[in-house]
Amino acid sequence: METVFLQGSPMHTSGELPKVGTDAPYFALVGKDLSELNLHDFKGKRVVLNIFPSVDTDVCAASVRRFNKDAASLPNTVVLCVSEDLPFAGARFCAANDIENVYTASGFRSDFGKEYGVELVDGPLRGLYARALVVIDENGKVLGTSLCQEITEEPDYKFAEELLKK
Repeated sequence: METVFLQGSPMHTSGELPKVGTDAPYFALVGKDLSELNLHDFKGKRVVLNIFPSVDTDVCAASVRRFNKDAASLPNTVVLCVSEDLPFAGARFCAANDIENVYTASGFRSDFGKEYGVELVDGPLRGLYARALVVIDENGKVLGTSLCQEITEEPDYKFAEELLKK
């Protein structure tokens, strides 16, 4: 269990992010077209999981826009923007913002939040995800993780970029 903050008020996660060097936990999420997106779909590619509470907040929306811009220049890399938002919210957001280089993925029918230790178990955002990044290599191993201590702050983009340059 980790502690994160919403404007200084503590909240707790369901567990911890996966350990660096371990196999990334399997996931099956729902894409904006209601298709399944799972870890095996991206075998042989590097995967950035941009995890957040909801695309309907300014900070989360900014992270999707930023990764959409950056993803086009990251070779052999896909970015999954993961939240508990329904797939329809992801589709609407992508259409309204010309988002074409990232996948939006909903965890509404999965145990993703528990498997990755990001589900918030208390506080006003209980049931949503904490803001985090998980970078996975081509072989499904966790290269690095970053949990935002203050949920209203954007993720550490440089952290992901540096890992992907190696």
